[in-house]
Amino acid sequence: MPGEVLGVLGPNGAGKTTVFNLIGGDAQADAGHMLLEGRSLNGLPPFERCRAGVGRTYQIPRPYGGMTVLENLLVAALFGGGMAERSATAHCMDMLERCGLLARANQLAAKLTLLDRKRLELARALASAPRLLLLDEIAGGLTDGEADQLIELVASLKSRRIAIVWIEHVLRAVMAVADRVLVLNFGERLAMGSPQAVMGHPDVRRIYLGREAVAP
Repeated sequence: MPGEVLGVLGPNGAGKTTVFNLIGGDAQADAGHMLLEGRSLNGLPPFERCRAGVGRTYQIPRPYGGMTVLENLLVAALFGGGMAERSATAHCMDMLERCGLLARANQLAAKLTLLDRKRLELARALASAPRLLLLDEIAGGLTDGEADQLIELVASLKSRRIAIVWIEHVLRAVMAVADRVLVLNFGERLAMGSPQAVMGHPDVRRIYLGREAVAP
């Protein structure tokens, strides 16, 4: 649903990133159908899925280090989003401001701190004007204070009516922002519901408090 945040949890190897690879086109499904606003994504390569409205971040940000922050976004807007150059520049400046990077627009991406590389990763995904945004552990590797800034930023995106699916190991991030939570285990759905209901599930509590996977 537009404006809804779905948090995805699960131990390592649960299949979380595989789901993102299937949606984004980095892997192809053997069966089933994927629809975005009634349009089938099956068989489309990643760039066409991006044009169709799927945006994605990756666990490890890899910006074009020799390009400026603004140029990184323009690549996403022009080639990923298919925007005209004039409107793309204005859109990218807006995304930089929203993500707290406007003052670094002309700075080389290679010079950014980890927090700002995470901000850039998010801004690049937004630059293609997605209607479905896939966030892959965007708060990972940050200090608590830095993670709080990213949590607040993601929460602010709800007003843009973007559907967000957020894989995250930082539980408080999911609990603070997600409307619903899906827990995967060995590629299968273990639990799904409100954050409070899911974290009260005994098998979910065993995974996150006992640090063990539950065999299907």
